[in-house]
Amino acid sequence: MAISVDTFFLNSDAQGTLQAQIQEMIAEGILSGRFRVGEKLPSSRKLAVHLGISRITVTLAYTELLANDYLTSRGRSGYFVSENAPVPPSYTPPVKSEEAVDWSQALVRTFTGGDTPRKARDWRSYRYPFIYGQADPSLFDHANWRLCSLRALGQKDFAALTDDYFDQDDPLLIEYIARHTLPRRGVIARPEQILITLGAQNALWLASQLLLNRGRKASIEDPTYYTLRDQLSHLRCQVDCIPVDGDGLPPQDIAEDTDVIFCTPSHQSPTTATMPMARRKALLQRAHDIDAVIVEDDYEFEMSFLGAPSPALKSLDADGRVIYVGSFSKSLFPGLRLGYMVGSEAFIRQARALRANVLRHPPGHIQRTVAYFLSLGHYDAQIRRTAKVLHDRRHVIEEAVNTHGLTVSGVGVYGGSSLWMRAPDGVDMAEVAARLKPESVIIEPGAPFFSAQNRQHNYFRLGYSSIAANRITPGLALLAKALKQG
Repeated sequence: MAISVDTFFLNSDAQGTLQAQIQEMIAEGILSGRFRVGEKLPSSRKLAVHLGISRITVTLAYTELLANDYLTSRGRSGYFVSENAPVPPSYTPPVKSEEAVDWSQALVRTFTGGDTPRKARDWRSYRYPFIYGQADPSLFDHANWRLCSLRALGQKDFAALTDDYFDQDDPLLIEYIARHTLPRRGVIARPEQILITLGAQNALWLASQLLLNRGRKASIEDPTYYTLRDQLSHLRCQVDCIPVDGDGLPPQDIAEDTDVIFCTPSHQSPTTATMPMARRKALLQRAHDIDAVIVEDDYEFEMSFLGAPSPALKSLDADGRVIYVGSFSKSLFPGLRLGYMVGSEAFIRQARALRANVLRHPPGHIQRTVAYFLSLGHYDAQIRRTAKVLHDRRHVIEEAVNTHGLTVSGVGVYGGSSLWMRAPDGVDMAEVAARLKPESVIIEPGAPFFSAQNRQHNYFRLGYSSIAANRITPGLALLAKALKQG
């Protein structure tokens, strides 16, 4: 039986040489079971004509697959799927059986539930994805990322790829963060004061584990990053949820018995409010007066296309009481799961030990790849390119919001990639979001950001980092129509 030539096509968005794409296409077909042992491949001439490429390119791809035992050659008969090719194993899930363990009694703590919502995994299939924090493939520098990844796989970097760092990190990445990333925020730190984490969320977890217990109190913003609130609930510590205003967290509302203050002064999450310099100084003074530690999440400072961001709170810290959290997951892609935290050496030493006990360290190859991507200038180039696109989309979304009479509650002084929106009182945005999905529109209801005692259902977030500019206006037209329906 022969494999039809019509089963082959090239992806116009794919990266790599044509030869590599053909190899990958055929190997994937074999591994997925679509191409079976003994089936004949189209001739190099037919496949080349079908794909509109050179015959020698197809021949070289076949030759490479032949060398790797995916294919076999039978004289003038052509190429066939080899008998030695990897064959996907057949798998039948076992029948569910009764278990003797009562897990409701065996588990001393559960982590399901809470306010952290599950984001749509299929958001790319929606025509109008106003979703926050996802990567736009049209903006990412795939080619240079691949080159950096390949370089990190080279013999020169074998130790960085394979060694167990135990509680240490890639020195190249640490050096770049210390010399280039942090000074942009006005922060000066030694390598001993920097720890690589699995994203900002992991950094917040490490900080809360080290600083809080049942007898201590945390103050957080309301609304706030819902996963932080869920993390603190697992610690059983006291939590004060302090309503934010147009300038962010009000220092005077922080209780005297507070031990740890969590805040997002540069770009409040989710309202996008920016804390003025006077309030930043007042917050530091309040923390000094009550002897509290501040955890500053500076999650989106790179997306400041409307003007230069204010210096980080950490840059104003004379006491060493601010723990600074940053992340590459927002500026590169969320699946990267790579961030960093900066703090007093005594704190970072314990955070390093805790991280080592739980997961040792983030993968060395990922750290070295990011180090190359940063140090070779690709990161800065991508940030500039992304900022320009976001600036253009921001202009479009603000015009569309005005056109359709939507209400903005927070816009972000320096930029960002989302708008914090308010619907009329009495409107439940979770219900509106559910009605919009069949219209291929995704929005993010705002209720999970608010504490239980202050839950407000008529707010929502519009992200514009992953939606093309020409789809923003028609998408918001559908949203406005849904809001009029109540």
